Amino acid sequence: MPNLIFRGPISRAPRTITNKVAAAAGIKPGTFVTETATTVAQATAFAPGLLIVANRDYLPGADHMTTADPMQEPYAAGDSVTAYVPEPADRFQCAMAAATYTFNQELAVGAAGRLQAAVTGNVVVALFKAPVGALAAGALADVEITNQYAKP
Repeated sequence: MPNLIFRGPISRAPRTITNKVAAAAGIKPGTFVTETATTVAQATAFAPGLLIVANRDYLPGADHMTTADPMQEPYAAGDSVTAYVPEPADRFQCAMAAATYTFNQELAVGAAGRLQAAVTGNVVVALFKAPVGALAAGALADVEITNQYAKP
């Protein structure tokens, strides 16, 4: 699995926000968050202006000589957070709810900022773009951001 949350397109850098702090401990890279004037917090459902938490490039001790994994290391409350502003057609590795997913399956934001299968009435924010299969809670998988729409 690649070690970056942003997967492309590689022709441009993604837009980010960097002036917010984690409102609570436990926010992991690849999760969807909402923002206030000064903080980000895990999303639990669709909200306008959702962001995706970036990987921690400069996590102390996160190198090949340690067991720390910057893709799974949660932010502590008050830590500065870098988050991506997702746009349609962007690809990210996002945290998933435990389930079995199919290629191009519609996804909605659920508990703990994780994506889950969209059901009627949910706002679809992404499509599943990884190999078909069962995923554990919090596992990262490739997704493609969509124009948001309510699933009929």
